[in-house]
Amino acid sequence: MALSGRRVKRHKLKAEINVVPYIDVMLVLLIIFMVTAPMLNSNVDVQLPQANAKSLQDKKHPVIVSVNADGTLGLTMDGSSKETVDEQGMKARVAAIVKENPDVNVLVAGDKNGKYDGVYKVLADLQQAGVAKVGLMSQPDQADGRHGH
Repeated sequence: MALSGRRVKRHKLKAEINVVPYIDVMLVLLIIFMVTAPMLNSNVDVQLPQANAKSLQDKKHPVIVSVNADGTLGLTMDGSSKETVDEQGMKARVAAIVKENPDVNVLVAGDKNGKYDGVYKVLADLQQAGVAKVGLMSQPDQADGRHGH
């Protein structure tokens, strides 16, 4: 009888997940993101300054000093044809042009098969001639498929 009066109770394990706290956390995060999202997209109006700078294309005729592959120099002025000059003649003529018009554009065009030394010498000569700014000319890449060969 002692055994019959005593019942052994076994508890079943719950296999459920309590999702209520997760829902509460998700709702709080949703509210936080809804409040902060308009703040992230706020725009600021900025009044940019206006400049009267002109591009190189606005200037009519630049002075072009070209360095050929064999090291000879060519000079193109006022849109005329290129004429062959020596180093001293180039320096004297460019110095005279820069003295007359300090805002003239001076460009150096070097042959791609030429030596870097020739372009470097021309840049040094132009600096001695009183040219403050020198531009280097390049040709746009041709889109005909030749650049990969």
